[in-house]
Amino acid sequence: MAYDEELADRVRELIGARMGVTEKKMFGGLAFLIGGNMSVSVSGKGGLMLRCDPEETDALLRKPHAGPFEMRGRVMDGWLRVDADGVRTRPQLERWVARGVEYAGSLPTKKPPKKSPRK
Repeated sequence: MAYDEELADRVRELIGARMGVTEKKMFGGLAFLIGGNMSVSVSGKGGLMLRCDPEETDALLRKPHAGPFEMRGRVMDGWLRVDADGVRTRPQLERWVARGVEYAGSLPTKKPPKKSPRK
């Protein structure tokens, strides 16, 4: 399933002008990175995937529309899925995106990968 282009545009409206934001296709969706760290991703499964402080994961999972993020059958602390109903309105989307952006912005900036020389 392709990611929701309309939702991606809504995320761009919220953070597109911020310094250090890049977009990258990953995890079957479109991720928005802050300083090379993923903040939120428009998921190919619908809704958002977002990064948060691992210590806040359990509390955030009690919020409506939030669920655990699993990779290869393992639940990942510091990562959440928010279903499409949880990001329908601008205020809903703003709250989740702000949380992901805040956490990603608190992490050390990643250096871009070195490009291998072409022969």
